[in-house]
Amino acid sequence: MNEDFLVSDILLIEYHDAIATVILNRPEKMNALNSALWARAGAAMAELSANETLRCVVIRGAGDKAFSPGADISAFEAERSNLEQARSYGQQMHATMAAIAECRHPTIAMISGVCIGGGLELACMCDLRICGESSRFGVPINRIGVIMAYPEIAALIDLVGRATALEILLEGRVFGAQEAKEKGLVTRVVSDAALEEETYAAARRIADGAPLANRWHKKFARRLLDPRPLTPEEFDEGFASAATADYQEGYRAFVEKRKPQFEGR
Repeated sequence: MNEDFLVSDILLIEYHDAIATVILNRPEKMNALNSALWARAGAAMAELSANETLRCVVIRGAGDKAFSPGADISAFEAERSNLEQARSYGQQMHATMAAIAECRHPTIAMISGVCIGGGLELACMCDLRICGESSRFGVPINRIGVIMAYPEIAALIDLVGRATALEILLEGRVFGAQEAKEKGLVTRVVSDAALEEETYAAARRIADGAPLANRWHKKFARRLLDPRPLTPEEFDEGFASAATADYQEGYRAFVEKRKPQFEGR
């Protein structure tokens, strides 16, 4: 890949054509999450969402040992040792998760190695989760007296259902990639050696699609989580793509047997 890095101490952003990669960059801590990394990741996702040139965002951990093991427990004394600190930490954490969930571009979590606790909660906010066969998952936070708050539990239940979410939280068990796939936590399991290739092949397929269509699909899927009936205006938005230049380009390219050149308008 041609690489163009914007570097900070704890997070990297790599651009390649219309795909951006956000790298949690604390390899000495297996990419454990502290308040600074949560804040930087949230700011990065907000910036990337506003970038009109992008069509897909991949989130991964530095190295191949871990996506993230969750919170950096060694930082608890300074960052989460009392109620007020915990509330502040949680607010930043929830803001970052919302920034990932609400990113206009499709997102993929590329999961290598350990993906536990807050790391799994972060990955759950992505649209797709592709992992290597040796990856490990779980939320063993009851071992340290930590609880998962409403927004993260809602996301977990949305993926795996209430009973399985409670199984994961109450047992606190760490389990493998195939079980994660069976539970619905991950979208796809591939060999460890093929993880990067398969993830970026998926990202390229997304990026080759019409970006407005992808954004609408994300918006509609999110709206359908709301039990309120669709308004006539919302229902009519399902036909809005017919007024775009990408729609004209798409069907004409199909008829002419050529690859479409979508411009996002």
